[in-house]
Amino acid sequence: IPYGTQLYIPGYGFAVAGDRGGEIKELKVDLYMNSLEEALKFGVKKELTVYILDPVTVKVK
Repeated sequence: IPYGTQLYIPGYGFAVAGDRGGEIKELKVDLYMNSLEEALKFGVKKELTVYILDPVTVKVK
């Protein structure tokens, strides 16, 4: 996933790809959490749906 790609992950929310990590291999996702408590609550997922969002251009008058 290129840097800056906008994503939506159910149970996590909206995110932007900002790090591909050297240890992250094919079909794995590393999500940033604000705290250890938040990470433990989210847990380790064996299956995760990730939606790659198309960029939207909005014209403002």
